[in-house]
Parts: sequence; structure tokens; C-alpha cells
Amino acid sequence: MTEQLFNVGQPLHSQQVRRILLVEDHYLNRLLLSDYLSYCGYDVQSLSEGSAFFSTIDKFQPHLMLLDLKLPDIDGYSLLKQVQQKPDLSKIPIFVVSAFAFKADQELALSLGARRYFVKPLKLKDLMLTIEEELAFHQR
Repeated sequence: MTEQLFNVGQPLHSQQVRRILLVEDHYLNRLLLSDYLSYCGYDVQSLSEGSAFFSTIDKFQPHLMLLDLKLPDIDGYSLLKQVQQKPDLSKIPIFVVSAFAFKADQELALSLGARRYFVKPLKLKDLMLTIEEELAFHQR
């Protein structure tokens, strides 16, 4: 069913299961993206708000994070700033996935340490290729 829904062929597999932390407040977006990433072979932990962000990072030890900027309890910019203040966490790649399409939003997020910026609605294939590229780079 997922294969038909996402219109993809075989899932991408790497040598080891990679962990992705997904922070997205919109239920349906979180569910679909989490399901898609899981189908593609990733271990996904998802959050609907930022309050458990740092404790989840400590427990889950993600290889990559996907972060929405508009969360109910804190904005993603604040989380990006806090991550950059923690040298051990600032090495984890963060991709912003947001409905904020203005260039100023993208520039601010990238200046605060985001590696990539994706505007919703997402092209899932582009997201997956970028995730694979980023994780392959960090595996070296």
C-alpha cells in the first residue's frame, strides 16, 4: 500500500539502519512522512512539538533530523539556535521542512545551521535523495 501511495519502486537500503528524528506538528504530515521514511528503511522517531526535542535526541541518537519551523510550543528557529550552542549536537544534520516559502525564512534557517531547506508540499523523491546523499557524506 505504501509503495502505491508514494509511487516508489524498491525501498532504499543502507548497510545499517539510520535513525531520523522528525519534528512536525501537523498530524497527517507527520504520519505520512514517518511512514514513508520507515518504508525506505529508516528508524524514525517523531515528535509533534519541541518540548521533548533534546531529551529525545539524547535517547534516540538520530543521524539526521527533519524540523518544521512552526510548532505549537516553540519555533524551529529557536531549536536551531539551541542546537548550534551544543557542539555535540551541531554535527547532526538538520533539514528544515516548512510551509514558510519566503527567501528570508530559508536564509535565516540556513544561517542558524540547517543544512537544507524544503518547502511544503514536499517532493518525497527529492527529500529521499538528499537524505541519502547527506548520510552517505557523514558516513565517511
